[in-house]
Amino acid sequence: MRISEVSVYSLSCPIEPKQVRPFYGGFRRLHKRDFVLAVVETADGAVGYAPAGASSSAMREYFEDASHDSFADLLETRIADAIIGEEIDAPGDISAAIRNLDLPTKLESEAISVFDVAYHDLWGKRVGEPVYELLADRDVQPEPLDMYASAGMYMDPEGYAEQASVIAVRGFDAYKYRPAGPPEEDIETVRRIRERVGDEMEIMIDAHTWWKLGERSYDFQQVEQLLNEIEAYDPYWIEEPVQPADYDAYERLAAATDVPLAGGESEDSPAGLKRLSETGVDYLQGDVRHHCGFTGCWELIEACADDGSITFVPHNFGTHLGLVANAHLITASPESPLLEYPVFGSDVAGMYPFPLAEDVLSTDLDIADGQLRLPDRPGLGVEVNESVIENYPHVDGPWTEFVYE
Repeated sequence: MRISEVSVYSLSCPIEPKQVRPFYGGFRRLHKRDFVLAVVETADGAVGYAPAGASSSAMREYFEDASHDSFADLLETRIADAIIGEEIDAPGDISAAIRNLDLPTKLESEAISVFDVAYHDLWGKRVGEPVYELLADRDVQPEPLDMYASAGMYMDPEGYAEQASVIAVRGFDAYKYRPAGPPEEDIETVRRIRERVGDEMEIMIDAHTWWKLGERSYDFQQVEQLLNEIEAYDPYWIEEPVQPADYDAYERLAAATDVPLAGGESEDSPAGLKRLSETGVDYLQGDVRHHCGFTGCWELIEACADDGSITFVPHNFGTHLGLVANAHLITASPESPLLEYPVFGSDVAGMYPFPLAEDVLSTDLDIADGQLRLPDRPGLGVEVNESVIENYPHVDGPWTEFVYE
């Protein structure tokens, strides 16, 4: 196929009312959620879509005034210039063209992701097959995908327990939350959740806050002690308990505890994920939006399946377009374990309002009882609602801020 046009739109969804979430040693402001939509058109008029959005760390490394708007501009100019008019016969042609631009590793990986996902959407539409069949290279009869509810952001222990119980009533069998410290309150939180939901619900703990507390960040001994105490409440996993790329700390922690460990969303590239998989973690969390798209993540899925001791469970914390993309990845997977479903909204179950997450699709997803039934239409199988381009204009500034007291 020959790409003829690339259009990239930086969108923002203000969080209203503004959120202020206290944590141990400070508070976090939540202003908005940003989203970048890429629209890729071929010479014969076919259109493919992809969710985009570089991490703030990747953008700061490249842009003087980092923003999703500047990332969108990079995709639409320098990267598009390297691809438009070229004959693209395979995803590797796209990644090779982008790697020739000599971008920082993380930004390169995220830029490749955008065009790799759009390519697979176009390829599937061209041959009349869903992306999951292109990846698996076989006929796939998709089963409903089990999803875990990803919510719980910086609340008091009872708030988490109440939220978990409401999410359980909605049919989810697993709940992930983000503790806010201090250590004794982290223990009390998981105790109350387990007491409230019983043994029928899995509990995941996204512990990234533990190393984002400024001067009060937990040291290795505190983390080890916490995991040993939390083990009594049978967590499904502890996610990112130490800083990303601190592979030595992951190895020491894996050797010191029997609690399953997860990580990977913050890795710069598929190579970083591969290195993390060698530390003893039990779950590897790549993301088609960040780790070289379907191509990069599929290679990791195959490596995990060959290894047999680690399971690939994708990270997903954005819109329904990203949810669908990662769902195709898992549907094709030989293991098909779990899919992360971020719960947005202003009710007890939701983290915060983010209507753009659903509005980006015209297609109503079949979500019920904690499961997703993926459409079986060609490509990504969904219709993108391009009216969001006008309805959610870009808003300058950071989406979130950590303030330390």
